[in-house]
Amino acid sequence: MALRASRATERPELDSAADGDALLQLRPRPDFVCTGSLAALAQRAETYLGAGYSVHFRGPAGSGKTTLALHLAERLARPVILLVGDDSFDTERLIGRESGQRTRRVVDRYISSVTKVESETSSVWLDRALTIACTEGATLVYDEFNRAPPAANNVLLTVLEERLLILPKAGRGESYRRVHPDFRLLLTSNPADHVGTHHTQNALLDRVVTLDLENCDRETEIAIVTARAALPAAEAARIVDLVRDFRRSGEYAQRPTMRASLMIARMVAREGMKADAADPAFRQLCADILASRLKPGPDGIPDARHRQMLTRLIDHFCAPDACTPEVRTPEAAT
Repeated sequence: MALRASRATERPELDSAADGDALLQLRPRPDFVCTGSLAALAQRAETYLGAGYSVHFRGPAGSGKTTLALHLAERLARPVILLVGDDSFDTERLIGRESGQRTRRVVDRYISSVTKVESETSSVWLDRALTIACTEGATLVYDEFNRAPPAANNVLLTVLEERLLILPKAGRGESYRRVHPDFRLLLTSNPADHVGTHHTQNALLDRVVTLDLENCDRETEIAIVTARAALPAAEAARIVDLVRDFRRSGEYAQRPTMRASLMIARMVAREGMKADAADPAFRQLCADILASRLKPGPDGIPDARHRQMLTRLIDHFCAPDACTPEVRTPEAAT
């Protein structure tokens, strides 16, 4: 189904959504991994979506919110529009705006001695992500929605409660539009105290089902790193355990997420290394990815004590004779 931009008097077909809104053609990811508690969370979210409720994934950076939201959107088998929140948003960024005027001029020369000219000017209206999704019954993935000012998201209140999209009459020639029964909304957000985020109004949170994502369990992290970096599970486990223990230490200014494990693992696979503390190249790789996240000293760079702590973690988890706990191979759900 092609999504459309619309005008006051016509709706020409377009190949994509409005400017800046990504229309996605999603397919199952072969490396999507869903195990344990994450699988249960995905199943609960899918149940709520099936019942017509909107789902909000809330969690810290690197917890897999966007990946899970896109996975569920793909399973709904409807067109998907991806929108990423921004502090510059206002309501028209969600529903649309006038983008100029269109003039129609007719010259009548039916009688050769008489020329009749008629001109008609009308506003050109461009639909944006929310209007397109509500009209076409698409799935809207609104990523990092709490980076947009709360006032910009007020239009969602009637969409979710009364299933009505309120439109500016001057631009659309209509005051509202009924929401398509297949419309679904998936929201993601960082915690409210995250830099660049806004507090979300209670009225909006009261209309969605909020599911909190935390760090994946060890089994899931290893499965994800194994699948996406194409590493043996034992190698992935060493890297994951290193990063997880660094995270537990609290000795960081920037919290290391699973993305750090993936960066290290992908470079190990690409360069044909081993996760081995005896390899100077591997030690340098870990330092490049992780040392910059350490707590800074008075001069603004990590002090020697924190660097030594990181060195000890590499030695402990990636020594040639290190004993890696048993790694079970989980089933991957796509």
